Amino acid sequence: MRQVILDTETTGLEPAKGHRVVEIGLVEILHRRRTGRVFHTYLNPQRDSDPGALQKHGLGTDFLQDKPLFAQVLTPFLDFVQEAELIIHNAPFDQGFLNHELARLNQPPLERCCAKITDTLTMARELHPGKRNTLDALCDRYGVDRSAREFHGALLDAELLSEVYLAMTRGQDSLLMDPVPTADGQLVRQASGRGPHSGLRIQYASLEEIDQHLQQLENLQKASRGQCNWLALHTES
Repeated sequence: MRQVILDTETTGLEPAKGHRVVEIGLVEILHRRRTGRVFHTYLNPQRDSDPGALQKHGLGTDFLQDKPLFAQVLTPFLDFVQEAELIIHNAPFDQGFLNHELARLNQPPLERCCAKITDTLTMARELHPGKRNTLDALCDRYGVDRSAREFHGALLDAELLSEVYLAMTRGQDSLLMDPVPTADGQLVRQASGRGPHSGLRIQYASLEEIDQHLQQLENLQKASRGQCNWLALHTES
């Protein structure tokens, strides 16, 4: 599935109190690689930012007053997220603000505009219980360079989160395989031709190599006084 890393900056913490989105950053990932395709825009929120928010992102009213309204970027934004899995750190926050913006335009909520939403904060808390799991903390934990992050920025933070997400999920790739019959009627697994591993050639062991492998397991069984688990698994299979 196509994935899109999403981040926003806002004028404050609560859309119910009239706070708005001031910046959106999206980064595309295909087959666990960044494609280089991004979506980035600043927005005129038609209000001032709270001091705390302004201190974080530095996007003042003078800078934002000539930027487009959310309605003016709605179509390219929806085109970018359509049918994608959205990867968001602390998803309820960004999701709440974007749903507020969408509702103002009588549009369906974000979760109906994409395939699914994955919260990396929830993932991080499951992987690292009891530890700090802010984006900064995760960058440090996974060796992602955040030296350019003087202010919070939607596109920069989305790019950092893309590296963190790929590091957090490393090792979860799966080779899609389909069972096919061999000449003797047994089922073996063959690459299905789907995804990044399509066209991968599978080299099966010969009967001689299988016999040599079994002999090695039996040698290990003797040397370990019956503690060779691999031989037990081979026998069970």
